[in-house]
Amino acid sequence: MTEERPAGTPVLRRMNRAAVLDAVRRRAPEPVRLAELSQLTELTRPTVAQAVEDLLAAGWLRQHAPQPATVGRPATRFSLNGRAAPVLGLDVGPHTVTAGIADLAGERLAVIRRTVGRRSARHLLEAVDEATEEALATAGLAAEQIAAVTAATPGIVEETTGRVLFVPSVPGWSEIDLAGRLRARFRCAVTVENDANLAALAAAHQRTGAGTLLAVQWGERLGAGVVIDGRLHRGAGQAGEIGFIRPVDNRPDAHLPNADPPNADPPDADPPDADPPDADPPDADAPDADLPDAAGDGRGPLERAIGAEAIVNLARRRAAAHPESRLARATDAAAVFAAAAGGDPLAAEVVDRVAAVFAEAIAPVVLVLSPHVIVIGGGIARAGAVLLDAIARHLEDLTLTPPGVELSELAEGTVLTGAIQMALDEVWRDTLTVC
Repeated sequence: MTEERPAGTPVLRRMNRAAVLDAVRRRAPEPVRLAELSQLTELTRPTVAQAVEDLLAAGWLRQHAPQPATVGRPATRFSLNGRAAPVLGLDVGPHTVTAGIADLAGERLAVIRRTVGRRSARHLLEAVDEATEEALATAGLAAEQIAAVTAATPGIVEETTGRVLFVPSVPGWSEIDLAGRLRARFRCAVTVENDANLAALAAAHQRTGAGTLLAVQWGERLGAGVVIDGRLHRGAGQAGEIGFIRPVDNRPDAHLPNADPPNADPPDADPPDADPPDADPPDADAPDADLPDAAGDGRGPLERAIGAEAIVNLARRRAAAHPESRLARATDAAAVFAAAAGGDPLAAEVVDRVAAVFAEAIAPVVLVLSPHVIVIGGGIARAGAVLLDAIARHLEDLTLTPPGVELSELAEGTVLTGAIQMALDEVWRDTLTVC
């Protein structure tokens, strides 16, 4: 009978390496001394020294020259070798693709943005390839050095396969195997995730403590992600598609002063029962104007009511009779919010109505989830307090316990930050298991 050899020593040595590496990670990018690592890990100094030696040999750590000491012998310091396992994050949008490469400590090595020429799957793929290649060149890395990739995409994504199931904003995009293409290119762990979900993870990562967070990506389109106690909530797969919420009144100007009341007939209109001469009979199969595809662009009712483009259109309609208003010169949503913040009364009315439509649409979500905070990212996150205060005021009247409402400090960069963070989490899960 052969004697069974104990497996404790190699197992413990691997556990010690993982504990030391995790401690260095938590202190990154600041270098740390052996004595500090011993305190952080509660391991003896010789054990820490052995783990550090192993990690240096494996390329996970780098050694720094000792700092001059006034008393005693200067201590050698160690930090993460960020380039041991860099990651790639992609924010793939209908109009813009952004590629970002970060090292193990999360430091950005490259961020490249490319505009999509046309709204098609082929042009979107070209932008992905161009942005990725330039990001690799800028970071001085080859594709085989990337340890994990996370790509953010609009639409509904199947969690198990990374397949994009539905994305009306980019024709043909659901027919592209984005995950497969990226795996063939990088030969590493690849995740494809909904962009609003990644924005939610980025927002949650910036906060401390448990709780429920609702992160809203608000630009030309609207989407949301839900994070509960640090974990992404997917539901049956479509959680967060708030752009398809149907507002109480799809016209955001319905309750503005001088706005036409719902169902009002224009002056000199024919009576409701009168058919216009030679009119074609109603088409029973004609698309309802409230349906997501009624405009042919895949936008949902809430997106058509208060998306960035809708805000500008509303401002222009209101300014048509008021050329003295700053709204008459507004070319984008940012200008509308700036005019309101500057005291323009007409702009303030528009912002208040946009906030009211948003609050009315989101109130049922708040009542069901009772989130601790709503974080608004995307282009509208640059609106400032003028929008934030209006939303909070309307939610006060529509909910039992109004959540805090915040604008994301990352604004348009929220999705890329979430993609990079998810890729780093993937690397660390693997590394701390096998190092």
